[in-house]
Amino acid sequence: MKTNSPDSLPADLAADNYDEVVARVDYDFGVSRRSFVKVLGAGLLIAVTLPAISQEEGGRRRGGGFGGGGARMLGARIHLGQDGTITVLTGKVEGGQGARAELSQAAAEELGVPLAAVQMLMADTGTVPDDGGTFGSMTTPRTVPAVRQGAAAARNLLAEFAAQQWKVERQTVVMRDGKVFDATGKQSLTYTDLAKSEEVAKLLAQAIPADVELTPVKEWKLLGTPVLRPNARDIVTGAHKYPSDIARPGMLYGKILRAPSFGAKLISIELAPAKALNNVVVVQDDQFVGVAAPNSALAEAALDKISETAKWATLPQPSSAELFDYLEKNADGGAPVNPFARELTGAKTVRQTYHVPYIQHAPLEPRAAVAEWTDGKLTVWTGSQNPFAVRGELVRAFHLAPENVRVVIPDFGGGFGGKHTGECAVEAARLAQAAGKPVSLRWSRAEEFTWAYFRPAAVIQAEASLDAAGRIATWHFININSGAQGVETPYAVGKKNCHSVASKPPLRHGSYRALASTANNFAREVFMDEVAAVAGADPLAFRLAHLENDRLRAVLEKAAHEFDWTTRIKDKQADTGIGLACGMEKGSFVAACVEIQIDRKENKFKVSRVCQAFECGKILNPANLLSQVQGAIVMGLGAALREEVKFENGRITTTSFRKYPVPRFDDVPELDIHLLDRPDQPSAGAGETPIIVIAPAIANAVFHATGKSIRALPVRLAA
Repeated sequence: MKTNSPDSLPADLAADNYDEVVARVDYDFGVSRRSFVKVLGAGLLIAVTLPAISQEEGGRRRGGGFGGGGARMLGARIHLGQDGTITVLTGKVEGGQGARAELSQAAAEELGVPLAAVQMLMADTGTVPDDGGTFGSMTTPRTVPAVRQGAAAARNLLAEFAAQQWKVERQTVVMRDGKVFDATGKQSLTYTDLAKSEEVAKLLAQAIPADVELTPVKEWKLLGTPVLRPNARDIVTGAHKYPSDIARPGMLYGKILRAPSFGAKLISIELAPAKALNNVVVVQDDQFVGVAAPNSALAEAALDKISETAKWATLPQPSSAELFDYLEKNADGGAPVNPFARELTGAKTVRQTYHVPYIQHAPLEPRAAVAEWTDGKLTVWTGSQNPFAVRGELVRAFHLAPENVRVVIPDFGGGFGGKHTGECAVEAARLAQAAGKPVSLRWSRAEEFTWAYFRPAAVIQAEASLDAAGRIATWHFININSGAQGVETPYAVGKKNCHSVASKPPLRHGSYRALASTANNFAREVFMDEVAAVAGADPLAFRLAHLENDRLRAVLEKAAHEFDWTTRIKDKQADTGIGLACGMEKGSFVAACVEIQIDRKENKFKVSRVCQAFECGKILNPANLLSQVQGAIVMGLGAALREEVKFENGRITTTSFRKYPVPRFDDVPELDIHLLDRPDQPSAGAGETPIIVIAPAIANAVFHATGKSIRALPVRLAA
């Protein structure tokens, strides 16, 4: 097997795009697809294909693709069952972010039926369309419109069908409560009637108009309202089966031999001790070694017996203490020099460097997969944000035709950008292939902390100068290693030079919630406070003086108003600090004000309040949006307060929640969240942007309280 790194990726996935792809583990190991009728029952399938949507940032296709299948098209499919069921099919996944509820709302709204009448079939590559991976906050702006278009097409088909049956003009039929009525209101037809009709094939043969009319915002009945997760009861009662809960007849449990350190190569190993155990299957395929047994305890015992015999060749690796020097020294071509250096003579200038460490996604459910082979065809149940890309990994690893591989993604326990790849699925499939039985493979928490990819570490260099009026004249901002997302400044400056530079990462890294913008917004917003201090300006007033984007200005002013920033910045309280930050990402806008309390005796601080304003266009589901913002704030607290991956000699040392403390209930401050609804703006995703202002706002609060700027995460008070 091998691991892709930035310098070995295809040209269209490298360099400035690398923060949206991952270092994929490529294995090479040299249930058949179900028909729609078998999965859904007899009925009518309506397939709607939308026009190609250009990719963001130059239209480059990134790992797994937004458009799916390389076609760059978004599809929405709706199945009308003869039993009255309406099923919406999508390649998107539900990992706790709320896609199941939002897409159900979208379909029900356009179909004109109650929410309970719609069921979702998600992320089964044998049945659903490839809507692209669930990342980049793209479900709301791309898949919701696709589902609405498909549902609206189905609604129109029902109306046209009724008009033909009644031999009346199309405009005389009325849609109400999931039925169409004639002008008298005495005759009606339903989607069930449509599904049962043999005449509907004529309507299906028609091209779906690109301008199919969608329900206007002012007429929404379901969209724009708070809707809970449709399968919430199954979640809270334990009835739902997560990937780690999947069980198959005769299933074995697997364990994989892991290298003692990054880059270590297996030289030799004795498999006989494990093979001597009853009912144990042992597999070696070059560097891949694994076992499977009727229970996990026996599998663990078998792995222990052979791991003791393994001999490894190791390579020298940098430690986390050397990380930032290492990244700078290995920057591709070196960090760009400030092109405005000659203009800085005599001007007020600020130069700083910021450090952001590797951190883990730490999902509630570690990677898990169940693999089963039947007549040369492979089915895998796993947790991933990218089902069709995982299918592609399996296709490549086992040299199979795509139609012979099926990936099923049950609703799973969190991803946060960390579950784009399918290494666990491939490992389970290799064990199942050798065993001739289904195999369940569940990564341990230590494996998740060690072998899952990380949010990239970064070194960020910032330099700015002020003109005579105290405005930013030049702006030089360079991110080394973590990527280009958010590297551009939203502020109006005289001249700017913003770039991302790749480095040679010592750890396997990839996507994270909000990508590189977590690092870039941290550095930029902390730097803005330092520049404001040199200018002798209030941090809020300084930002507003440089903001031309009305939507970003609106959230900043809203957060500051609700926090009472102007009064509180003048009335400084002992051992209390306040800070703010703002940013824009993925078509949405956010600002936060933070209050901290300093414990001088213990040299610690606690975040006591977060006031955040967030705007993502027209709100589709306010309850789910609030949950998204709350979750992003809490996750942002972890990165700001304590999270940091540590490693030595190629070994991760933070391999448990005790050693890698994520936020606890005691860390959660008062949350004062304000959602700005903009019916005049298209709906944007909200899964990422709310996180980007938390760390810098906390760091700026410490700066306000202590007078000492924070230039590294996690935030620590000076001794």
